[in-house]
Amino acid sequence: MSLSVISYPVFVVSVIFALVLSISLFPVDWLILRPEWVGLVVFYWTFRAPHRFGVLVAWVLGLLLDVLEAGTLGINAFAMALVAFLVLTTHQRLRMFPLPQQCLMVFLLLGINQMVVHFVNQVLGADNPGFTYLLPAVTSAVVWPFLCAILDRLNLKLA
Repeated sequence: MSLSVISYPVFVVSVIFALVLSISLFPVDWLILRPEWVGLVVFYWTFRAPHRFGVLVAWVLGLLLDVLEAGTLGINAFAMALVAFLVLTTHQRLRMFPLPQQCLMVFLLLGINQMVVHFVNQVLGADNPGFTYLLPAVTSAVVWPFLCAILDRLNLKLA
């Protein structure tokens, strides 16, 4: 996909859907399996259009997620900015990776996101759920090929 083909309406709609899915109701037992939707959208747009979307946009989206989740302000903002920075530093190599390796990178970078949020929450006195906090990174890696295909198709049609 060409770097110059960017549909801003697709960006706005994908952000809105990611924010809604991040706070949508799930059965309590499945809540730990919910993908990191905002992280996936940050990864996608930073990966596809690094010249237009980057650390500042990711920070703002993370701040919106902090407000929506009513958590400690700035945790998700910092974590999303870190993900965007890591995607920006590796996006040239990521473009050459086949889809399974991209899924692995999604897992690694969103796993770092989850670790940062988990660490700060632990410092602030949250309960320790073991390593289950990494499950959203696993499900995000599984969702990545589908999300990428949908957003690529919408982006090409509407740009």
